[in-house]
Amino acid sequence: MFDEDAPLKKISNAIIPGEDLSEFSIESLQDRRETIEAEITRIEEMIAFKQSGRAAAESVFQQG
Repeated sequence: MFDEDAPLKKISNAIIPGEDLSEFSIESLQDRRETIEAEITRIEEMIAFKQSGRAAAESVFQQG
């Protein structure tokens, strides 16, 4: 079971919005961009999934 009081696990390669990027290498910046693009794709897929679920639920309730 999930323990709400447990400390959150720190991620060493976490991307922090607004973080100073001047110290990162070109390769690191490219990796970060790929990670962000993959996350955006994942978010868009979840939005589409939830929208289709909502549309299905609305159609059920509108029929009755």
